[in-house]
Amino acid sequence: MEGMAVPNFAASINVSADGPVTELGEFLRSRRDRITPDEAGVNSYGRRRVPGLRREELAQLAGVSVTYLTRLEQGQSQNASDSIIDALARALQLDADERAHLYALAHPAPPQRPRAWQPEVAKPGAKQLLHSMGDVPAVLLGRFNDILAWNRAGHLLLAGHLDCDAPSQVEDRPNQMKLLFLDEHTRDLYVDWADEAALAVASLRYVAAQFADDRRLAELVGELSMRSPEFAQLWAGHDVRLCTSGAKRFRHPEVGELTLGYEVLHLPEGNGQRILTHTAEPGSASFAALRLLTSAT
Repeated sequence: MEGMAVPNFAASINVSADGPVTELGEFLRSRRDRITPDEAGVNSYGRRRVPGLRREELAQLAGVSVTYLTRLEQGQSQNASDSIIDALARALQLDADERAHLYALAHPAPPQRPRAWQPEVAKPGAKQLLHSMGDVPAVLLGRFNDILAWNRAGHLLLAGHLDCDAPSQVEDRPNQMKLLFLDEHTRDLYVDWADEAALAVASLRYVAAQFADDRRLAELVGELSMRSPEFAQLWAGHDVRLCTSGAKRFRHPEVGELTLGYEVLHLPEGNGQRILTHTAEPGSASFAALRLLTSAT
């Protein structure tokens, strides 16, 4: 978006009542708010303003000083040891995805000089793999959920109302996050839209720490935050999750409801591109519905 300020999501500074807080600080605070003193094994004394852990309680549990934890949250300590990060993760009872996200925020890659924007390119071999899958709906996603390619079944399942050639329109290719939050057809497609939206934002949060200096990410988050209050609320929650597999329920306008398993296959180059596939249990009503959809002319 032209003229929009672009923050660095791993190092940006916000101002709160406790002073400046970094993205790392916001994440730690969001996890503190989520865990109660009883859950953390802390004796609670006095009147509490919030149900979660106080900063001094987290510092005590992790074995660091309140001063050090404050400096870490405010970006004034850039060399936190792995033992300290582990101690914070244990005290906050983080799961594996949250722990990996904490490490990425605490040890961000050195900032790079801004480069002219270049569109992501679908690897020819990945596109060939998509089209070889036949009736298995498959989509090639870029690091920030741009749809770089899809096979015919993937197009029919997820975005039949769009032009089949839309991913090849580099300057205006569809983006899965924008479709999910801003496109009514896509919103209606998911039976459990709220769960799907929460998972998508948590996944984007996970990716954001790995590509924190990418202007494209800042523009995407900025646009969605301004145009979708639901996205803004979810983004502010700081939930993170590496999305790899599961099940989705669809309400397709052509073939009705179907439940499909999904798998996310990350490409080995480590550039954030991945293939999203959908399959149905053989012999199920969803399998028949998917066959009907993909056999339509």
